[in-house]
Amino acid sequence: MHSLVRLPEDDVRQQTRHAVREMLGRRDPQLSLEQPFYNDQRVFELEMETLFRSEWLFAAMGCEMPKKGNFVTLDIGDNPIVIVRSGDGALHGFHNVCRHRSSRLCLHEKGKVAKLVCPYHQWTYELDGRLLFAGQDMGGDFDLGAYGLQPIHVREAGGFVFVCLADTPPPIEDFLSTLEHYMAPYEMDNARVAVQSDIVEEANWKLVIENNRECYHCSGAHPELLASLQEFDDTDDPRASDAYRDLVRRQQATWEACGVPWQLTRLDRRNRLTRTPLTEGIVSMTMDGKVGCRKLMGQLTTPDLGSLRILHLPNSWNHCLGDHLITFRVLPLGPQRTLVTTKWIVRGDAVEGVDYDPARLREVWDATNDQDRRLAEENQRGINSMAYRPGPYSPTYEFGVIDFLQWYGERMLTHLATEEADDPVTEEPALSLARG
Repeated sequence: MHSLVRLPEDDVRQQTRHAVREMLGRRDPQLSLEQPFYNDQRVFELEMETLFRSEWLFAAMGCEMPKKGNFVTLDIGDNPIVIVRSGDGALHGFHNVCRHRSSRLCLHEKGKVAKLVCPYHQWTYELDGRLLFAGQDMGGDFDLGAYGLQPIHVREAGGFVFVCLADTPPPIEDFLSTLEHYMAPYEMDNARVAVQSDIVEEANWKLVIENNRECYHCSGAHPELLASLQEFDDTDDPRASDAYRDLVRRQQATWEACGVPWQLTRLDRRNRLTRTPLTEGIVSMTMDGKVGCRKLMGQLTTPDLGSLRILHLPNSWNHCLGDHLITFRVLPLGPQRTLVTTKWIVRGDAVEGVDYDPARLREVWDATNDQDRRLAEENQRGINSMAYRPGPYSPTYEFGVIDFLQWYGERMLTHLATEEADDPVTEEPALSLARG
């Protein structure tokens, strides 16, 4: 890769944008991305600035904030945020930054507060973000109303909570209404997180998503997972056998009788919901295929519901079973470092040690996550090699990866074009990020 000549920061940013547009404009959609997309700090910073500050991101589950004052925090790149439930039941999202000297307000991942109080100088905010108290004398003309917390957009649907840092977020209504419909039988107001896993993968976030979007690797890597999960991605997967299609038809008749939504729904390349059967005779993603939680979710009357798979790009995939849910959240930490958070969710009144065993509940996906971590990290090491060239995807086995990268490229180009329209700058000669 060419060395970077030291340039003023704005010039580097502008030339990086130009180079990224150029690489995306010339890419073959059947091939993996060029090397800088997977390991270059400047490309990573541009992704965080454009994609992750502009798109709706899966943040948390509503059941983690069941009552007034419950909050969760997370970091989107360099931006710490907090989501809190107010007394009227609404969720509010803010930059987790005090308006005084910009200390973080909430220092823990989750908790419960009466007010939001800065630990530095005790500036105190209402749960809706209004500044109530500003500590020592700030002067007679100090206006509390001018220093409320800076808000972010928050939406909750079907038990899932999404955030967006953009001033004007992209449309999400169709997805939220569809998600609400599919999740209605689960009654997510009566749910709770039984156990959580956080792992850091030494790999680019796109490699983590790419690995998830195909099961080409599953037969050689995931024996625990394939004891329950069918490797076919959709009910209309072109690889599906006659036996699988027959199982799908029989299971769909059962789901229809139970009043459980099952139809394959694609809302552009970003969002997809589909219910697919597990291996015949298996009802849950546990080592023995039996229920992991004795109390079924919500209104459900049978555990034999397969898996409702929910995809939300750029940072989440999920499996909703009859007895519990598994949610996955991806947050980039650096060009070659990604946080993957997995949560196992059970019925709200399920009792640990009586209705479920957390160790048994998480066994399959703990093994699978660790296997995927190693695969992604080895993928990253190979991509960092001077031998790397974009490789071909299988349109039959890796169509999900092709769709993901097509979505990624389209959204990046859209955001870059919008920025240029809002803030036109004369282009400098392109900074070469790709191998010459």
